[in-house]
This record gives sequence, structure tokens and C-alpha cells, in this order.
Amino acid sequence: MGIIECKNVSKSFGEKVALDNVTVEIPKGKIFGLLGPNGAGKTTLIRIINRITIPNSGTVSFDGRPITQDDVEKIGYLPEERGLYRKMKVGEQAMYFAQLKGMSYRDAMTELKKWFVRFGIESWWNKKVEELSKGMAQKVQFITTVVHKPSLLILDEPFSGFDPVNAQLIREEILRLKSEGATIILSTHNMESVEELCDNIALINKSHVVITGGVDEIRHKYGNNNVELIYTAKQAVTSVEGVFKTLSDQDDSGRHTAVLALEDGVTGNQVLEAVIAQGLTVNSFKELVPRMNDIFIKLVTEEE
Repeated sequence: MGIIECKNVSKSFGEKVALDNVTVEIPKGKIFGLLGPNGAGKTTLIRIINRITIPNSGTVSFDGRPITQDDVEKIGYLPEERGLYRKMKVGEQAMYFAQLKGMSYRDAMTELKKWFVRFGIESWWNKKVEELSKGMAQKVQFITTVVHKPSLLILDEPFSGFDPVNAQLIREEILRLKSEGATIILSTHNMESVEELCDNIALINKSHVVITGGVDEIRHKYGNNNVELIYTAKQAVTSVEGVFKTLSDQDDSGRHTAVLALEDGVTGNQVLEAVIAQGLTVNSFKELVPRMNDIFIKLVTEEE
């Protein structure tokens, strides 16, 4: 059972269909990537989970029961449209958001101080938000999202506005929060982050779910049975009927990098035996699995 289960969720705004019979399950303790082009319906689904908007039909469950407003306190939501009060001091504002999520003044102060130390921003406490750069403000908003230790985090484009160093800091914090038991929904266009962080994904396009499942499972599903062979030899590897075809071979002073297309049902051992029989010295041999970016483009383009 997932921490969130959306079943047959539909939502329209006038004649515009934002979600059409969407069913997704967010597994507990995992990082779930919510993917899709702009306007696909991702933000509408996130707002329905947060009870900011109500679906026209379908159900949303939290921990196996219909979601209620009380459950929203167990959710940390970082929207893509960031929003901090520019005239307020950073510490004052962080305290305000923490208490909105049900924390006592004492607990909020204790946890916020820990986070400010962890992010190296203790000196920002009495600064006004308008004095911060976009990246600095992003750090503050990330902290206000996670400070109450929510069981579910929804992060919409969390790396937007960060330089590579701070983006890596946020990635490490996301993985740490997962290791402590949090479930995380990550809505992003960054496919590299999806491969690095996500256990499962759902791809939404034109208001409906195109594909959902484990990242590794999906990448293998859309593989084309190709392998990369790096070997040492004076001659190039040749195709073997019934085993593989050589698609390409690059020779760098006797060190070759070849791409082989395996015939259906052929095992890696059979390929290696056939290659070694040609007198080649194998340095490495690995399956070529497509990147999530390529799969995303393929599926969305096919939908178009």
C-alpha cells in the first residue's frame, strides 16, 4: 500500500481538462518522480494531493484512508512558484511557517537552528528576505518545507535557482530524508536527477498517465538489446549469425569500443564466448540502457 493512492482522478477547469482518469500510487519510503511537459497536469495533481483543489471525480487516499485536511500537516510542499515575505526577517518567517505546521515555538526554534547550522546560514537569521539572492531564499524555503519532519515531501523543481554546489547539497539532503523514512514526490524536468534519485516515476502527458513504474524497470523495458564491448585486438569484432550484429566499432590504437545488437534470447555468456573465439581480449562488457531523457522524449513525441 502506498502512502498516497490516487484512483481515477479527473479535474477540469471549464472546458480545459487538466487530469483525465489518473491513477498513481506513491510507495512509502521511496522517491517518486512526477514527470511530464509543461501543462501536462502535474501541478494540478500535486494541488489535489495537498487539498488546495478538489477533483471533479476520483479518490485520493493517505495511508490507506481518504485524505483529510489534518493529513496536510504531515506534508511538506515546496511549490515551483516560490513565495517568502520580502520585508520579514528570515528567522521570523521560518518560525512563522514552522508554527503554521503545528510546531511549538520551542521545537520550531530548536529544529530551525539545526537546519541553519547544517546549511551554514546562521548569520542570515536577522536579515530581511529582500537582502537574499534567489539561491539563498531557496535554501530558506527548503528548510521551511522540511523542518516539521513531514512523512511526505512534495518538491516541485527543487533545484531551480541553485548553482551546482548547492544543487548537490539539496540532492544529499533529499537522500538523507529518504533514509530517515520520508516519502518524496519529486516533480522535475531534470532527467539526470530522476536517474540519480528516483525509485519510481509516473509520466503524465496531456492530462493522463502515459507510463508508471520503477525507473530501472522502465529503462530496461525501453532498451533495444544493445551492449557495449570494449576489447583489445588488431582486428575489429565481426558479427556472428544468430548471436549478434556489430553496429559500430571505434579503434583507438588497438583498443576498440564496439556496440553490438544481440539477437533475441541470446545471453551475455554466449556473446562473450563468440567474441573470445575471435581472439579478442575483453576489457569490459555492459548492457546499454537508454537514458530517462531519451525515453521521456520518445513517449511524449509518440503522444503528440
